[in-house]
This record gives sequence, C-alpha cells and structure tokens, in this order.
Amino acid sequence: MRSPFKAWKSSLVYRVTGTIVVLSMILIGLLGSALYSRVSAGIFDEKLKLSILDAQSTARNTQIQLSYSKYRDKAALTFVFSDILALPPKTYESAAKEIAVFSFENINKMFRFNGASNSLDLKSISKKFREETQKSKETQWERTKLRYLDGKSESAIVVGNNLVISGVGKYEFYVIFSLAQQERTMALILNYLWLTGIALTLLIGLTTFFVMRRLIAPIQDAARVAEELTTGNLDLRMDIHGEDEIASLGYSFNEMAVSLQQQISRLENLSKLQQRFVSDVSHELRTPLTTIRMASQVIYASRENFEPTVARSAELLISQIERFESLLTDLLEVSRFDAQAAILEIEAIDIVILVKETIDYVHPSQDRIINLKAPNSPVLVDVDPRRIKRIIRNLISNAIDHREGKDIDVRISETENEVSIGVRDYGSGFNFSDKKLLFERFWRADSSRARTTGGTGLGLSIALEDAKLHQGEIDVWGERDKGAHFVLTIPKFAGGSIESKPITAQLN
Repeated sequence: MRSPFKAWKSSLVYRVTGTIVVLSMILIGLLGSALYSRVSAGIFDEKLKLSILDAQSTARNTQIQLSYSKYRDKAALTFVFSDILALPPKTYESAAKEIAVFSFENINKMFRFNGASNSLDLKSISKKFREETQKSKETQWERTKLRYLDGKSESAIVVGNNLVISGVGKYEFYVIFSLAQQERTMALILNYLWLTGIALTLLIGLTTFFVMRRLIAPIQDAARVAEELTTGNLDLRMDIHGEDEIASLGYSFNEMAVSLQQQISRLENLSKLQQRFVSDVSHELRTPLTTIRMASQVIYASRENFEPTVARSAELLISQIERFESLLTDLLEVSRFDAQAAILEIEAIDIVILVKETIDYVHPSQDRIINLKAPNSPVLVDVDPRRIKRIIRNLISNAIDHREGKDIDVRISETENEVSIGVRDYGSGFNFSDKKLLFERFWRADSSRARTTGGTGLGLSIALEDAKLHQGEIDVWGERDKGAHFVLTIPKFAGGSIESKPITAQLN
C-alpha cells in the first residue's frame, strides 16, 4: 500500500483535490467568520438597544415610585427598595433581568441601602463602572459577568442610571440583562456554520475528485498505453468514448500509435533485410575472394619477373585484397552482433602476455614506438582471448594511426576484481563533439587525412561490442592536438561486474 506522501507526489488527482479542499476550507472559514461576526454583532446590538430602553424605562418607573414615597426612617426605605428588587427568578424560557441599588457615599447613614435581586452578587458590577455611572448624567452600560451568590455566572449587560430621592440623596440604579439566550442562539448558529462548512468542503472535495478522475482517467490510460508501446506491445490502443476534447485526444493518440507501429515495422523489416544482405553478401564474397587471393598470391610471388609497374600493381593488389578481406571479416562480426549470435569462448589467460602478443602483431618492427607498463606478475582473467586481442588490436591500431610521429603508452593495471588496459597516444586527438561518434559504425574522426594503416571505420564499434560481451566498458578521453586515451576495463572473473576502475581515462 502506498504511503499518503507517495500518493500525493504521484497523483495529480490527489494534489488538485487536496489543494482545492484546503483553499475551500480557508475561504469557507473566512466567510463563516465574517458572517458569524456580523450576526453576533447584530444580535448583541439589538439586545443592547432593547436593554438600554428597558433599563431607562425601569429607572423612570422606579424614580416615579420613589418620588411619591415618604421616608421617615430606614425601615420604610428598605421596604420600598425591597419591593422594587422583588423580581421573579430567571428561568430557561425567560431572560434574566436583575436589579442592583447602591447609595452614594455622601448620603446620610440613616438612608443608606445596598442591595440586589435574586441573590445577585454585588461584585457583578465593577467599581470602575460604578464610578463612571456616579459621575455621568447619562445612561451608562458595559458588558459584565452576571454572578450569583451560589457561584453561577453568565455573560450580561449592565445598564446604570442615577436616582434622586428628594430630601434623602442619590442612589446608583443598575439593571443587569443576561446574555445567556443570545449566547445559546450564537452557539446554535456557530454549530450550523460548522456543519455547513464541513458539508460544503466535503461536497467540493468529492466533486473535484470525481471531476479530476474523469479528466485524468484518459491521461492515465494514455500513459499506460504509451508504457506498453515502449515495451513492444504495439497493438494496444486507448479506449475512446464520446466526441469531446478528451475523445479527440484519444483519436490522435491512437493515430500516432498506428503510425508509430507502421514505422517501426518498416524499420524492423529494413533492418532485417539490411542484416541479411550484409551477412549474405559477406558470405558469398568469401568464396570468390579466396580464389582472387590465391591468384594474387601467385602473381605476387612472381613479381620479380615483371616489369616495375606490373610488380607494383601486384603489391597493391595483394594489400587491397587483404584490406577487403578484413572488411568482410568485420562485416560478418557486425552481423553476428546484430543477430545477437555472438558467443564467448572463455579461457583463463594472462592478460599481460596477451597484450604483448598483440603489440608484436600490430607493430613488429624493431623501432619500438609503443611503451608498455605492466605488472611483473601474471594477471589472470577469464576472457575470450580472440575478442580481447581484437579489442586491444583495434585500440593500438587506432593510436598508431593518429599518433602524429609520437610514442604510444600502453598500461595495464588491476584491482582484486577488475583489470584495465589503457592506450594513450599524443597525436591529433579529437574534439569533444566527436566523442559521441567514436564508436559509431563507419565513422572516422578525420576522413580527409591519409592514415598509414587505413581502416574500415568498424574497429572501435566492434571493440565496444566485444567489451560489452565481457560485461566491460571502454572509456575515452581526448582533446584536439593533445592526443587520446582509451581505457578498456573488464571483470577478472566470468559473469562478474565492474565495481571500480584501476585506470581512468583522462589527461596524464
């Protein structure tokens, strides 16, 4: 099962759906917060307006009641205020309204009275608000906590006014309105907003998911078909439904697949014909070539009896026949590689001796131009001697052909599991742009310049194929007028792989 992180990275549907859901949550949250704030402020403002009107009306009625009362002692005053504070207790259905009365400090002790309705804690009204009410001639209000002596509390609005009793003094008169019902209303609205936001988010997420699945499904199908096409299943096609833009994409994709299949089929047939042609021509030419070679050897052996021009012609004839025979051999080997019919004949040999024999074969003259640096002890490897000789012969022949009169260094180095053979010349070298073409068939770095040994342009290509048969590699470094460095690296043991390289192809 894929982890959520991998699913997020590999699926466009999940990324788009997740992004839209997150953005929707942010947008719904902002809109919900704004809506909740406006509704909450509206409900509070309406409650505040009604509370102030109610408090002012209550204060006027109380002031009238006090104005017509006659006070002779504190008992009579207490009786009147007790009657004013005699309010019914709050129930769930009816909103709470409490009253509190405080006498000013400068009033006669005989008429002082502090009290509240329904066991209201007088600390519900802050000292600061009381001071503001005492100083002001207008109605004052603030938000507060409605507290009772039994410990219960709830949010409330307190509205304060001053009452004046003729011949007695001033009193602070406060009416406190509970906001519990408004808070329940806002809590209900908030819950509905949450539920609506969650429902909208889920709806948007599901809608986006199914829409994206509908849009992405043909693309996924196209990716699957393209992957199958790359593996060689050229008959697979996309399923097409409808006539919309997605269907048009499917039609175009299938047309491309058909065209690709036809083109690949033509190229495969052409390649098979080409391989068969090269193989048949190479085999057919060997018989007449053998006859021509035998005849040319007879003529070449009698060249001393000919005139100088005829004798020279005999020498040119035998050299060109040898070159032609080398070309046929290379073409036959290339056809074996193309047909994947090349096999290895593994033997355990000393690679140092093999390199020395190859050097003597390529350049047997006494004037040594090849400097060999090799270990003193044998370096045993499991290889096909014929193919390894051919690789080394091609590399050394290429170096001789481009050495520009300078010596060539051949170096052998080994590790526990690998052996490298480096061939370094200091001649014309090659450009960086030519590096990719060195192992192309029939390509020559400088076809305009005459080389002493000539060549078919297949040597390096065949050498690379031989190296790959041994699970080996050929690395190359070169720079114009500084020479070239070719390094063959192969595992010592049959079936092994290259883990390190004793020699690196570089300027040295």
